[in-house]
Amino acid sequence: MTAGRTTRAERMAMPLARQVVRDLAAEHGACLRPVQLRRTELDTGYVEQVLIPCGHTLASVCPSCAERARILRATQCREGWHLEQEPVIDPDPAAEEQRTLITERAEAQEGRDLLASESLDTAELDERIEELDEEITGTGMRGNVLPARPRRHRTTRRRQDAAPLPRRTVSARTIGRTYTAPDGQTFRPSLFITLTCPSYGRVGEDGAPADPDTYDYRRAARDALHFAALFDRFIQNLRRYVGYDLQYFAAIEPQRRLAPHVHLALRGTISRAELREVIAATYHQVWWPSTETVKYDGGCLPVWDEHARTYLDPDTGEVLPTWDQALDAIGNEDEPLHVARFGARFDAQGVLAGSRDASRCIGYLTKYLTKHLGDCHQATSDNQAAHVTRLADALRYEPCSPTCANWLRYGIQPRNARPGLRPGACKGKAHRREYLGYGGRRVLVSRKWSGKTLADHRADRKAWLTGMLGLPATDPTRYSWEPVKPGDPDHMPNGQRLLHVVADRIQWQTALEQARRRAAEADLSATGQAA
Repeated sequence: MTAGRTTRAERMAMPLARQVVRDLAAEHGACLRPVQLRRTELDTGYVEQVLIPCGHTLASVCPSCAERARILRATQCREGWHLEQEPVIDPDPAAEEQRTLITERAEAQEGRDLLASESLDTAELDERIEELDEEITGTGMRGNVLPARPRRHRTTRRRQDAAPLPRRTVSARTIGRTYTAPDGQTFRPSLFITLTCPSYGRVGEDGAPADPDTYDYRRAARDALHFAALFDRFIQNLRRYVGYDLQYFAAIEPQRRLAPHVHLALRGTISRAELREVIAATYHQVWWPSTETVKYDGGCLPVWDEHARTYLDPDTGEVLPTWDQALDAIGNEDEPLHVARFGARFDAQGVLAGSRDASRCIGYLTKYLTKHLGDCHQATSDNQAAHVTRLADALRYEPCSPTCANWLRYGIQPRNARPGLRPGACKGKAHRREYLGYGGRRVLVSRKWSGKTLADHRADRKAWLTGMLGLPATDPTRYSWEPVKPGDPDHMPNGQRLLHVVADRIQWQTALEQARRRAAEADLSATGQAA
């Protein structure tokens, strides 16, 4: 071999420069996909390039941003779990412009309803109302004056196969009870609860069914699709039972059998017997059209009529029932499409503020937040892989929402039908293998949990960091921001951006270590002087 030359095997063993940059960025907690923005100071016109983190919450995409998001959620959980004073959440008073718009909206609604009662044309006022609603939202008011669509009411009579649920008047209190020990010390404990889905068939140690032919995949799929609604019903029932505005921080995770379950940090306490009573009385009825009969399959699918903006039967040309028409056809004697319930087994542990159990439970709540649901338990055997495939097959044609394309398979037009819909190809994330049928949010937090939004907690962390480093607060109104596009002359490729964020991250970490050292030395000096 000629001196100075290397073999292909030797070259392949050399570290790859780009990968070393990514590894170094991850080691220092820098974002792997920084976003480049152009910041212009409005007073001076000075322009500079600013790199901000991508903010992704999945470790498979950006481990540094995902870890920061997980730590932020842990902080949010910790600050709200054992509050001893009621959180103060007072909305700002309405501005004069907002009050004026609401007044105009009231007059427009009154005029519109008067015309409608006389069967006159309301198109002009409807257009004006739509404009006012947009203006009201643009001024910074939350919510809508009227619901987007009229609420459809179903019978409120409890099911005969459900346990009775005692109800109390719910007060505005959010703080749990205080207990006093014989020595006079007071405690305000809280709860850590785990709720699971019912059994769909016997499973082995690996979570795969012992007998796949008898495992109820259809029920498992539907329970996963409606798990978020079932959880909301449980919280509603629990508040009615305990009689106060109970607050919670919950995280959704899959069990080894791939069924969703929820870990729940609950402020205050409730006995296991009472929890068992509320769980037994909780159910969620899905009042959707029946999916027992498949009307269109394979190559025989409904066709879209561009002129009528609707779906037609491919053979007869008849218009398929709309979503509202299908709901209207559900009679009082009909049964709901599905009734979701929790399993009878649950776990509840009392937790004290600042204890080792509290830290352990918070870590457990945020353990899998940086992963997809389907990545929490990797299939390591053929049985587990087959179990995932069968569950995905059960979810493929199961409607996930009123707008799901799968409704065409059963002869019903989805809500807000549009061209290009095809059964079995719904783009809803609940149908993807990585979500295992659960399409809701992974973290569920009540509004009065900590008295702060996630943006408030993020601002607190930023204020602590800038205060620790002695940096002045910046006024966001001084700047204008715009994204830097790939075709712009000042656009930096991703490799260059990574080099910048690595250098910046090292400088920030060095400055923070020095600030902490100075603070520690100042504390020691103050302690020595006091002594």
